[in-house]
Amino acid sequence: MSVLSWMSVAVFLAAYTLIATEKVHRVAAALGGAGIMLLIHATGAQAAFFSEQSGIDWNVIFLLLGMMIIVGVLKQTGVFEYLAIWAAKRARGRPFRLMVLLVLITAAASALLDNVTTVLLIAPVTLLVCERLAVNVAPFLIAEALASNIGGAATLVGDPPNIIIASRGGLSFNDFLIHMAPMVIVLMVVFIGLCWLMFGRSFRYDPERAASIMELEEKEAIEDRRLLWQSLAVLVIVMAAFVLHPVLHYEPSVVALLGGGLLVAATRVTTSDAIAEVEWPTLVFFAGLFVMVGALVETGVIGRLSQAAVAGTDGRLELTTMGLLGGSAVLSAIVDNIPYVATMSPIVEQLVQSTGGAGQGQVLWWALAFGADLGGNATAVGAAANVVILGIAARNGTPISFWQFTKYGLIVTAVTVPMVAPYLWLRYLL
Repeated sequence: MSVLSWMSVAVFLAAYTLIATEKVHRVAAALGGAGIMLLIHATGAQAAFFSEQSGIDWNVIFLLLGMMIIVGVLKQTGVFEYLAIWAAKRARGRPFRLMVLLVLITAAASALLDNVTTVLLIAPVTLLVCERLAVNVAPFLIAEALASNIGGAATLVGDPPNIIIASRGGLSFNDFLIHMAPMVIVLMVVFIGLCWLMFGRSFRYDPERAASIMELEEKEAIEDRRLLWQSLAVLVIVMAAFVLHPVLHYEPSVVALLGGGLLVAATRVTTSDAIAEVEWPTLVFFAGLFVMVGALVETGVIGRLSQAAVAGTDGRLELTTMGLLGGSAVLSAIVDNIPYVATMSPIVEQLVQSTGGAGQGQVLWWALAFGADLGGNATAVGAAANVVILGIAARNGTPISFWQFTKYGLIVTAVTVPMVAPYLWLRYLL
């Protein structure tokens, strides 16, 4: 490789290390790395901002932006508080039943929204309900983070790595529903059993506390009924447009932006309120990350890694698939699965082309998605939702340590990832 190639690798590894160790805020690390890549001419303005192969993936950025606007408006209605109180009452104050309902709500919401947004909305209400029941909130928050990563794997918009994979692989919302969702349902059933083994036996039922929960009125949580119905209507339209992509031919990013714009235009929500909940640091982080990865493409590093991967697996699809599944799970446990997938997706794209193209070779995309999404559960830094949960817990005086989270996350990952291997084998490789 050329000197410039080695320099770009060094810059990328340095930024990656800062992101993984959290020595520097990940946005600063990504922007700093992107700036240095531009400074040393590893990439340029044309490639970074306009190239489909090595530039910022604006489809990912605008899809996230549109969904964040929709969720920001939906949050103002109080519907998430309604769901939490409803779940607590349906569980009749019994802690494990409550955990199961909250886990299912989190997983389902993570499939429709993104998992980071879901835990941001569910966690504060969980804190309130657990305080009323006088039970330890840590198991609930940990279970919700793990469930959000599993449930988010089911759809294109559920987990940020899936958005990157869909954009790079030319995959639709329906592709994820068909190929990912069936296995995610099985994994959620198993996960609920794991929750009982890990947490359920330690819970104690308090009849007096349960009675106080039953006195709550969930309807009072809804602050604006008209806005709620308007938001739900737009969300249904957006989901329908995702599913009807083969007919409508609108990209998910366009659908999300149109949905967010329609919701702001058709309701009394002001523009400032609508964008107040947008996670701008997340969007900027993605942009910086794409520029860094694009520099590796421009300098030929990604191409060489792809050739090495093809040579190492000798073109055998079975070996490549299982290696990608296991390797993605391990690496996503060590570093955040978002930068990992952003780095691997151009490599997998070339692997897919070399092992069957959009037909049989497409299994490699599902191996990458499952490995990254489920591997992100293994440690407290493996997925963005995990980091968010730990931050919420710390701010509310119930800190969860890195190892407290990780000891449960490792168990869930060790059970769920091996379950995916026979699914991929029987459905795509046999």
